[in-house]
Amino acid sequence: MADTAVLVEELSKLTVIEAADLVKKLEEKWGVTAAAPVAAAAAGPAAAAPAAEAKTTFDVILVSAPADKKISVIKAVREVKPGLGLAEAKALVEGAPKPVLEGANKADSDAAKKKLEEAGGKVEVK
Repeated sequence: MADTAVLVEELSKLTVIEAADLVKKLEEKWGVTAAAPVAAAAAGPAAAAPAAEAKTTFDVILVSAPADKKISVIKAVREVKPGLGLAEAKALVEGAPKPVLEGANKADSDAAKKKLEEAGGKVEVK
């Protein structure tokens, strides 16, 4: 039996055209077609779309903070993330875009977004 690691390494060296040619030759040799898996893969993202609509966790990302509002945004970040020290909050604000909350529920993410925007920050929820 062939060493699969060697096969993977050799196949990785193929150009796109060589890989397409290999697929055609294998289809002819084995009497199969690669079209069915491609169609199933194309249906995959469409099937995943409803799951995205039912999202239950969100990331709150501080996109930017204007220089004149930086202090108030730092204070808001510390309110949203109580365990964060002053230096860490300042680094987060100055390093924007950075996530402030990750995996938060809808209510917490909405509250954090509102608080950060009221302080002058630009926020995205993903």
